[in-house]
This record gives sequence, C-alpha cells and structure tokens, in this order.
Amino acid sequence: MDFSFLGDIYCSMLNISINGKTADITLEAEKTIGEVLSGIDSWLQNSGFRLNGLEIDGEKIDSHAVPLVFGRELAGIRALNIQVCAGSELALDALTDAAALLSAFGEALKTGGREEAEKIAALWESGAAASFLSVEFPELYRDLGAAFTDAAARSGAVKGIVEERIREIARPLEEAERLEALVNSVAARLEELPLDIQTGKDSRAAETVTLFSAAAEKLFRLYHILKIQGEDFSSLMVEGAPLAAFLEEFSGAVNEMLRAYQGRDLVLVGDLAEYELAPRLKGFLAGLLALREKV
Repeated sequence: MDFSFLGDIYCSMLNISINGKTADITLEAEKTIGEVLSGIDSWLQNSGFRLNGLEIDGEKIDSHAVPLVFGRELAGIRALNIQVCAGSELALDALTDAAALLSAFGEALKTGGREEAEKIAALWESGAAASFLSVEFPELYRDLGAAFTDAAARSGAVKGIVEERIREIARPLEEAERLEALVNSVAARLEELPLDIQTGKDSRAAETVTLFSAAAEKLFRLYHILKIQGEDFSSLMVEGAPLAAFLEEFSGAVNEMLRAYQGRDLVLVGDLAEYELAPRLKGFLAGLLALREKV
C-alpha cells in the first residue's frame, strides 16, 4: 500500500511560529526544514530582521547548528518555532565579539604571545561573528581578517572602525550629533570645490570628494539603522519635502556628481558640489537630528 500521501498530511498539521507566536504561513512545495527557513529568510531580508535560532518540537537548536538540520524532512515534525531578531542586534553582537577578539589579539602580540595570538585568530575565523560579518559586511570582514596578523598598527585601525560601527548601532542619534562639525566642514569644502578645480588644487579636490563620500555613507548607515530600530520617518520633512523624496533626490545628485567626476566634467562637478550636495548634506543631518525632539 502506498503511504506517500502521509507526508502531505504531516505538513498540513505542522505548526509554524515565529518568536513563539503562531505565524500565518502556508506551505506549498516545501519538504525540508531548509526549504522553509530559506523562504522565511528571503522574506525577512527586506524587513531588517534575521533568523537567529530554531526549536523543533520543543527541542532548541543552537544558531550555529541550524544548518545541520536543513535537510531534515518536515514529515513527522509537529512544530517549528523560528527565532528572529533585528539584524542590527546580531550585527552589534558580532561587532562586539570582533572588537574583544581584536583587543585580546593585540595584547597577545604586545606580550610576545605569538602562539596565543594565533589561537585567538583561529577563534575569530571559526566563530559566529566572522560568519555573520562575512555575509552582512564583507569589506569589514576582509579588513578584520587582515587585522588578525602581526600588523599591530593595522589591527588598531580596524578596531577603530569596528568601535565606530558599534556606536552607530548602539547610539545612532548620538553618533549623528558627533557628525555636526565634520558635515559643516565638508559642506564648506564642497562650496569651495569649484575654485579648487579652477586653480588646479587637484589633490584637495580629490580629498573633498573622499570626505564627502565617507560622510554621506555614514549618514545613510545611521538612517537605515534608525529605520530598522523602528523609527518612524513618515512625517519627517527635510527642506520642505518628505524624507523619502529628499533622499531620492540626494542619491540622484550624488550619483550624477560621481559620474561627472569620473568623466572629468569639472564644471558640472563644481556646480553640483556647491549648489546640490553641500546644502543637502547639511539638510540630511539636520533631518536625522530633528528626531531628538521625539525622544
């Protein structure tokens, strides 16, 4: 007798919950735990949340062991409780672990403990923090990998970047406040960029573009962190426009300026820098800082 239909019956009886609350999820062709988790993870990507653990019929599966049960058939399983949390929380944990390991690595090098330093480097490479950062922050992951070497100076520089990212996630508005002097300085340099270009100050002009890119990237990081952490931007107006429309125009101006800079259209670069980017950079920061009134 053919009992293959029982698999469909078991699947239809499967209770799926997220963080202990029953989820309205309808299974289609999924046959394994991995297929269910893959579908949920794809849905979570745009929400700012990430998978963080799993319980199968009440048995807790540690996050590092979850991949080991991907191939398990759903037939026979009564309940899946999927643990999720904000991606910023996972990032904060991973960055904190990375900073602690870097500190330990640096101390081991200072005291001549090369063997101990190598053990710490191995712990980093095989740990959950490295696994998470390799996917979410690949450039930082590569820098961290290089830092876990004998290059103590480079290790210190990377640790500074990691600590900055920790501050951004833990206290985004405070980190925005720290940007005021830098943003005002960069905006002033953007206003001077046309003259720098005309007078042949190419190195200063290039430095201004680099400083602007770094400041803008940081502002966008802080914006996305605040959004993931539940900040409501729907009523926020910047320079008379809703924040979403302002950011769209700002991003367009940034891309146009970078294309003009790469194409050596220096007249357009100067105009965009002075009349579009300088005021909008300050406007972007002012918009984020306006959130302090809601705290």
